[in-house]
Amino acid sequence: MGNGTSIGRVRGLGSAGHGTHHWLVQRFTAVGNLLLLIWLGASLLLLPNLGYQTVVEWIARPIPATAMALLIISSFWHARLGMQVMIEDYVHGANRVAALIALNLVAFAGAAFGLFCVIRLALGGA
Repeated sequence: MGNGTSIGRVRGLGSAGHGTHHWLVQRFTAVGNLLLLIWLGASLLLLPNLGYQTVVEWIARPIPATAMALLIISSFWHARLGMQVMIEDYVHGANRVAALIALNLVAFAGAAFGLFCVIRLALGGA
């Protein structure tokens, strides 16, 4: 028996269909990060001073706290997506699985810590 027809040998070897979604989410988070960082820079420039108490009072308001939370989530998600592509391209074997697990843990822990800090400041715990 042969290897079958030409199409039979290559069927299933094409795109898994997940790359486009990954690429699109990476671009959306990049645009979101850009807009949120412009907002953050403009907001900080409009503060009377950059003293600790002034910034804490500013971030304790609902809109800045929400925008900072969105910036944290979007930044860590964007970083995780970019690092995932690097790991998938350059790490092979069992090390790839370990690296992806470590990446997910670090990204989740960093985002959770950032959100915890923003929530603590927004609720007046500092």
